[in-house]
Formats: sequence, structure tokens, C-alpha cells
Amino acid sequence: MFFIFSLLALLFWSGSDIFSKIGSRPNDKNSHWKVVFAVGFIMGIHFFITVIGGKIIDSTVGVDALPKFVASLFYTDFVLMDFVRYLPVAGLYILAMVFGYIGLRYIELSISSPICNCSGALAFLLCIVFGLTSKEDITPIAIVGVVLITLGILGLGIVESREDDEIRQARQEKANRKYAKSFLAFMLPIAYLIIDALGTYGDEFIFSIEDSAGNGIITDYAANSAFELTFFVLAIFAFIWVKFVKKDTIFAGNKHLFLGGLCETLGQVFYMAVMFSDFTVGMVIISAYCALSVLWGRIFLKEKLSIKHYAAIITAFAGIMLLG
Repeated sequence: MFFIFSLLALLFWSGSDIFSKIGSRPNDKNSHWKVVFAVGFIMGIHFFITVIGGKIIDSTVGVDALPKFVASLFYTDFVLMDFVRYLPVAGLYILAMVFGYIGLRYIELSISSPICNCSGALAFLLCIVFGLTSKEDITPIAIVGVVLITLGILGLGIVESREDDEIRQARQEKANRKYAKSFLAFMLPIAYLIIDALGTYGDEFIFSIEDSAGNGIITDYAANSAFELTFFVLAIFAFIWVKFVKKDTIFAGNKHLFLGGLCETLGQVFYMAVMFSDFTVGMVIISAYCALSVLWGRIFLKEKLSIKHYAAIITAFAGIMLLG
């Protein structure tokens, strides 16, 4: 089943990319907060479902009797202290996502999604530097993967900075949106990459800590729930900020934002199911979701990149697959 779960996680996370992109209107300065609200609202619903379901499951059949997907959807062993323990890690992940949501207004999805998805390479390097990765994981394939990702990102940066404005305008002629050449726009997905990598390192660190009995201080279920609760709290802030401070309407009939939030949450659910099945193979499949995001951008947003853009993206994508 891990293969199906991996494909579903890939499909839903790429769906989150395209729906959030469509829902982020270029002239809406509050769009990133609206995305935060939509994602956090849906995650909050799932959080409360798992808290209630966890109590019922623990008092009846027990989580070990459930299929992994059912457990990912309905179970958690979360306690309030887990929220405190995981807050720094959840905060990094969510901050990275906010930068990504801001970037949706300024840069093609076909460029931003592959860059954001390269965070695993930096996380891998951080784990090597700080001793959280064993020597067995530092294989020639992993090294080649990191090199390819680095070359891909550098290549994208060079192509973006050197592309002539007239060529850019001609390339975007049939696209649904137009983008001006901007260093800041390119740095937003880079910011996501760096902060998300720090979050991944934080994940590795917190899961390496054991209590006096030799058990981890937080479980995968509890960590996921803490992440969802943190996002829900931020969604409440986003609602107050947009509705009462900015005097804007947060709904405005924008169903795409909520579809994006639903896809993000379901992607997380199936990712958890893969974690409990065959994570090593499944993660290689899931890491390909940025390629699907590029395809959605080409089909639905009419994004057309240059040959040099695609060459850099393919280079980074090959590194992602190898590292996965």
C-alpha cells in the first residue's frame, strides 16, 4: 500500500501548490495570510478529529490494530506538552511556508516549487555537519544528489538574472500572469529552502532526544498534531489580521485556497502513512511532486519557461530523486 500512499501524497501536495497559486491573486497584498488561514483552518479540523479519535481508539481497539492510513487520518497520542516541545520546529516549517505563499504572487510556480523542494539537500548537509547523520548515509549517490541540486538552483538563479525583459515578456505572452524580473522574487523560495531545511534539522534533533526510559520525547503522531495545532493558531491570527486590521474579506468566494488547504492536509496524512510503511522507497516517489507542480503550472497557468530554465529544473529534480 505504501506505493499508493506515496502517489496520493505526491498528487495532493502538488495539488496544494497549484490551488494555492491560483488562489493567490497578484494584486492582493493579503493573499499569503488568506492562504495561511485556509491551510491552518483545514489542519485545525484534522487536529481535533485526531484528538477525539485518539481517545476513542486508545480506549477500544488500540492504534496497532488499525491500518496505517486509518491511524494517520483519525489517531494521535498528542498531549499539550507536545505542542510546547515541537513549537520551535513547527514554527520554522510554517515560517518557510509563509515565505513560499508570499512568493506565489511574484514568481512562476514552475520555478518556485522545484527550488522549495530542494530543502532536503541543505537539511542533509546540516545533519552531516552537526552529527545527526551516520557515515553510512553519506554515499556517492547522496553526494551527487546534493551537487546536482546545488547546480540546478545556481543555474536557475543565473538564468533568471540574465534573461532579457523583452524575451521574458514574449515568453509570458500567453500565460495567465506576468512577472517582472526581480531578485526579491527569486529569494522568496530560497528563503523557504533555508528555513524549511532548518525545520527538518530540528525534526531530526528532537526525535533523537530520549527520556530516562530510553523512549523518544515525542512521537510522529504527536509531532504532526503539534504542527497542525500551531498552524491552526496562526490561522486564527491570520483571520483577525485580515478581517479586522486590514478590513478585507478573507473568503471572497475563493474556493481554490481551501482546496489548497485540503490538499496540503491530505498530503500530510498520506505522508504519515508512508512513514509507517516503507519510508525509504516512498520518499523517493513523494520527492517528485515538484515535477507534477511544474506540469500543473504549464497546463493550468500556461507558464512557459525557456530551455535553460527547464535544464536547470531537470538538474535539480534529478538531484532531489537521488537524494530521496
